[in-house]
This record gives sequence, structure tokens and C-alpha cells, in this order.
Amino acid sequence: MARILSLLRRLYLTVYNWAVFLGWSQVLFLAVKTLKDSGHEHVYNAVEKPLQLAQTAAVLEILHGLVGLVRSPITATLPQIGSRLYLTWVILYSVPEIQSHFLVTSLVISWSITESIRYSFFGMKEVLGFAPSWLMWLRYSTFLLLYPTGISSEVGLIYFALPYIKESDKYCIRMP
Repeated sequence: MARILSLLRRLYLTVYNWAVFLGWSQVLFLAVKTLKDSGHEHVYNAVEKPLQLAQTAAVLEILHGLVGLVRSPITATLPQIGSRLYLTWVILYSVPEIQSHFLVTSLVISWSITESIRYSFFGMKEVLGFAPSWLMWLRYSTFLLLYPTGISSEVGLIYFALPYIKESDKYCIRMP
């Protein structure tokens, strides 16, 4: 019985990792293609749905940790996923005025490269039991460039969205 459960766990995680990898690869492809063809102003419109799907699928990682499918600590997973969901839904989706900002492009490209590498790394580990050394190198080296661009894009977009949120009274709770 334990072998069957282990096999089901590996099969599920393999499908999950490769499905999310394909989602992030689609986001990257659409972002780069749109940037090249139409400019940064149109990137969000091109990637909106696949970005929302790929980013929201990460909620399953919280559940994976809670039920013991993976060893990732919830204390590390929850803030990362929470902040990305905040950016995806509260900032990008609900503040259309910033959707054409150039920081959206750097955010989407940073996220999609990082996540494509990460999910392919874990997908390979589930299928092969190990990841190729070049993929491991990418997994642990690209953050040197992508973390600063991603985090600065996140902070910048929140900053630029604040006046629009204030003006529209979105998320505002008036006290009596």
C-alpha cells in the first residue's frame, strides 16, 4: 500500500510540475512575442489569463506542504505565494491603469523564467530522480539577476498602483 501511495504521489507531482511549467512557458512566450511585436504596453493583455492561472495554481503548493506531499515549510511558502497572488489579483487585475506600465513586462518575464526553470527542475527530479547539473545551475544561479528585477518590479507596481487605489476607494473601508 505504501508503494502505491508513493507512486501516486510521484505521478501527481510530476503532472503538477510539468503542467505548471507549461503554463509559465506559455506566459514567457506570449510576453516576449508581444514585447517584440507590439511593445511593453500590450504585454499584460497578452498574458493575463495564463498568468492568473499559473500564479493561482501555486495555491496548491500550500496544500502540498500542509498534507505532507512535499517537505517545503509552509512558513516560507505562504508569504511568497501570498505576495504573488496579491500582485496578480489586487494590483495587476484590479488596477487597469498600471497594466501597460513597463514594470509589468519585467515582472512577468522575471517570474516566468524563474518559475519555468523551477518547475522543470522539480519535474525532472520526479521523473528521473535527479535533475541535470545544468538545470540545477540555472535553478540556483538565475536568481542573481531575476530576484532583483522581480522584487523591484513588484514594489514599483505596488507603489504606482497606490494613487489609483486611493482615488477609486478600492479596498477602502469607511469607518462610521
